[in-house]
Amino acid sequence: METVSIGNQTITEFVLLGFYVKAELHLLLFIVFTVIYASIILGNMLIIVAVVSSQRLHTPMYFFLANLSFLEILYTSSVVPKMLEGFLQEAAISVAGCLLQFFIFGSLATAECFLLAVMAYDRYLAICYPLRYPLLMGPRWCLGLVVIAWLSGFMVDGLVVALMAQLRFCGRNHIDHFYCDFMPLMSLACSDPSVAQMTTFILSVVCLTVPFGLILTSYGRIVVAVLRVPAGASRRKAFSTCSSHLAVVSTFYGSLMVLYIAPSAVHSQLLTKVFALLYTVVTPVFNPVIYTLRNKEVQQALWRLLYVKQTETIEGGWW
Repeated sequence: METVSIGNQTITEFVLLGFYVKAELHLLLFIVFTVIYASIILGNMLIIVAVVSSQRLHTPMYFFLANLSFLEILYTSSVVPKMLEGFLQEAAISVAGCLLQFFIFGSLATAECFLLAVMAYDRYLAICYPLRYPLLMGPRWCLGLVVIAWLSGFMVDGLVVALMAQLRFCGRNHIDHFYCDFMPLMSLACSDPSVAQMTTFILSVVCLTVPFGLILTSYGRIVVAVLRVPAGASRRKAFSTCSSHLAVVSTFYGSLMVLYIAPSAVHSQLLTKVFALLYTVVTPVFNPVIYTLRNKEVQQALWRLLYVKQTETIEGGWW
């Protein structure tokens, strides 16, 4: 990787500019985003604990959900702490650290794209082929799909970061963003970034449109199957669940598509940051609520776990 230079002076770090707001608002925004970040960690940790501790939740759907929760804890943690630092002081990051942050976040975000498609396909099989579902979605197949989703994310973004590492950066070392994203970094490149940009565009098209298309197809078939069920509470619940899932998924994929497939459509850097917040902060907040915390089985598993802990504490107190 070539060094970053300003004129004849070699530098070793970038500065993340974050959000342009009044200094008086920095502490307030720090508190707000800290609470949001804590809720993301807590909500997803509760899901993982519930799935691991409850035998009833050892099914493909909850296995995928636990992986999604673990993934979201990791990828929000790769971005949000540095954003929070920017509200309190100048957020400096080394060149290697910047590329590493982009690699980790990008890999996990790409893995989530594939994992969400796997989850939609799982629901399609469960609803449309209930009798054959245990055979179609066996343990080995579930594990294989998850491994493919994770590895695909790291392989795709590993290629992009390898191309980025060949670029020479010069001029100012300020990144007008709250984390090391692709387009802001490319705007600082002195050498020709066209290969990296074209590669990223092609990979973004594939990794976003193909999984999103699979999700839409899966939910479309689910809707058709649900329409065959007599009208009642079960149909209303199914439509409510599908609409909630699609709303969050569309927000996640839509914001990524705008920034990575059609970045020229966003003419304001502030708007770019708002779109970035949608997939880095907003969807990880709502995913635990939409996917599982509204689910009675997860709630019952958490209550049982809480009851056992309280019982152990009380019994231990007697001795």
